[in-house]
Amino acid sequence: MRDNAHQATRLDEIHGRFDPWLLGLVIAIATLGVIMVASSSIAIGEDLAVGRYYFLTRHLAFLALGLGLAIAVMRTELRTIEKYDRFVLVMCAGLLLLVFVPGLGRSVNGAHRWITLGVSNFQVVEAVKVIYIVWLASYLVRFRDEVNATWGAMLKPIGVAVVLVVLLLLQPDFGSSMLLLGATAGMLVLGGGHLKRMMLPILLLLPAVVLVAVIEPYRLRRITSFMDPWEDQLGAGYQLSNALMAVGRGELTGVGLGASVQKLSYLPEAHTDFIFSVLAEELGFVGVCLVVLLFAALVGRGLWIGLKCVEMRRHFAGYCAFGVSLMLGMQSLVSIGVNLGLLPTKGLTLPLVSSGGSSVMMTCVALGLLLRVSFELDRAQRQVARLRGETAVPAPAAPLPPTTQPPLPVAPATPVRGTSRLRQRVEPSFGAGSSA
Repeated sequence: MRDNAHQATRLDEIHGRFDPWLLGLVIAIATLGVIMVASSSIAIGEDLAVGRYYFLTRHLAFLALGLGLAIAVMRTELRTIEKYDRFVLVMCAGLLLLVFVPGLGRSVNGAHRWITLGVSNFQVVEAVKVIYIVWLASYLVRFRDEVNATWGAMLKPIGVAVVLVVLLLLQPDFGSSMLLLGATAGMLVLGGGHLKRMMLPILLLLPAVVLVAVIEPYRLRRITSFMDPWEDQLGAGYQLSNALMAVGRGELTGVGLGASVQKLSYLPEAHTDFIFSVLAEELGFVGVCLVVLLFAALVGRGLWIGLKCVEMRRHFAGYCAFGVSLMLGMQSLVSIGVNLGLLPTKGLTLPLVSSGGSSVMMTCVALGLLLRVSFELDRAQRQVARLRGETAVPAPAAPLPPTTQPPLPVAPATPVRGTSRLRQRVEPSFGAGSSA
């Protein structure tokens, strides 16, 4: 028993490290975001008489706050986060209802998406995205087998997502609603949901989604202007036509950093929703490819980390990685698609690149959660490697002298194999062995 306890102590002393590739990609995207916010917001700050570097200073301040929150998440054990799974679900609904509280909620252009925090406004859906991923990951861990086998277990998270989507549509926020539904479907698939069963609720929800998209006049105008922005270039197609002109001016290598013309009060929201168009104008096709590759690498690395966690039976960590990667991947894909005229305008920012407050902070929190997953994965891999080294098969003993009776035959030990999703993995137990 003493040997087992001593071995457990050595294993507990092993620490992990944050994934260097993931950390490098996050730093690269955040640095690019600071550069582009500085370039795209100078003219807007002068027009609003708030100073040339107002939006850059604001972006850096929220980035620093987000970094502090991310560090706090990175230092928190995932098992501690998992304990509050039911509480965070109530928090999701509560946050979305706060925007309708008089005196606390704030309306901008008829949209109730923000709450007032004194010095700044906070868009609650950004926090809901991260919190909802944590709840859904915990749910998939608790009902992993039932989700694949029963209708009830599979429909429950879809029902929760529909309730949250209804609250979002009351604000209204159609873009975030679609992100939430997309992340739910993706996590159910990666969590073992039955694909054929999932097709029925998806087919039933599609007509409702289409109806919501066209029932509001402003959403219908966005769709028609997306199909032909030049038909009403000075009206409904104004944003998209100017965004496409910015992209076209960039050509191969761009007009040069800081030399964009469209950001000079021609392109609305040049530092937020349409910052990618400014980037395409100033850095050209080369810059566009760089941004797409950075986000593709970030999402791919996150999904790879999640897969490795699931293979090691660390399902909660793996599902959290899947959720964060899917949410970031879909949001960046929609934002880039809108700027390139491939999708209707949704009002979604490009994560860590667009100027913003709550979006920047909560993106940092989501990435902090993903980095924490990578830390615990690396620590578990190191512990398993140490355990396998401690329990290695000893070297064969020296041959017995001729006068000694041969030992009784012993059955060969079962070889230790690597972890596989298709093979039951034997989990190591620390200090659970019995003494001789």
